[in-house]
Amino acid sequence: MPTSKASPNILPVGKLPVELLRGFLGAAATANPDVIVGPGIGADAAAIRFGSETLIIKTDPITFATSEIASYLVAVNSNDIACMGGVPEYLLATVLLPEGRTTAESATLLLESIETAAQAAGITLVGGHTEITHGLERPIVCGCMLGRLRHDHVIQTRDARPGDKLLLSKNLPLEAISIIAHERPERLDLNPDDLQRARNLIKNPGISVVREARLALSCGGVSAMHDPTEGGLATGLHELAEAADCGLRIDYASLPFDPLARQVLEPFAIDPLGAIASGSLLLACAPDKADAILAAWRQAGVQGSLIGALTADKQRRLVRDGQTIELPSFSADEITKVFKA
Repeated sequence: MPTSKASPNILPVGKLPVELLRGFLGAAATANPDVIVGPGIGADAAAIRFGSETLIIKTDPITFATSEIASYLVAVNSNDIACMGGVPEYLLATVLLPEGRTTAESATLLLESIETAAQAAGITLVGGHTEITHGLERPIVCGCMLGRLRHDHVIQTRDARPGDKLLLSKNLPLEAISIIAHERPERLDLNPDDLQRARNLIKNPGISVVREARLALSCGGVSAMHDPTEGGLATGLHELAEAADCGLRIDYASLPFDPLARQVLEPFAIDPLGAIASGSLLLACAPDKADAILAAWRQAGVQGSLIGALTADKQRRLVRDGQTIELPSFSADEITKVFKA
């Protein structure tokens, strides 16, 4: 009996390949004069003129995390609005629940947790959609968040330029560590205190970057901000370079890996550069503003690191152990290894 083989055209789990996106997004460009920021690689959200104000609109799903899904939903969508100079205000949530596994109690608990997480962040839940969906193994929640611009202009990744310094807030990769600690604790050689700390990274220091984005903007000199989520820091860096049409040079030794990263990631052979990294703000700024931004973060209790710079050439380099190599690319987020192991 013949065996079926996977088609070579089947795409892996994760973001669509840049080459595929580039062709589609180029064709999807809009001529509407009220659209300030439309579809584009590395564009965290859309920006639209609405009367005398500018709306920042974002949609993002939570597909990896099951526990704490509401906190992830609110933080991830809020982050992208903050990265463009906006303040997140309103949330709609599409909640898809697995057939045969959902009870009235579990559905109510999830919906209430979304409202609670939104309220805690000062965001109003204004609507959405819920259903029991065939073919799901776990709940999937998609957020659509709206906010208003609270800066003198929209911050766009395409405005980063050669010579800009690259800063990163907090440790890496907080979200991946927290997800693994929640989902696969039996594979981790952690004492109870470290396991609890790993799980709590979503809340302490937290995966919201709204505060550090506002602090950076108050210092001036910010060219671009980006939230490195799925695909990790490496993917975020590639997206920033793509949007800005320039290269970059990253110092591996300066990357702030969390003390628990090795113990949590190594059992699954996960490269921390390619693991989902919400909680860290990637920022490009004028060279003479880097110290001021880092100082503002430090004063507010937010760890910050200078990790590299943008370059005029198009090469994306990583300096590691005295060698300069190409910044790695990841066709799928490294955390998918956790769900295959």
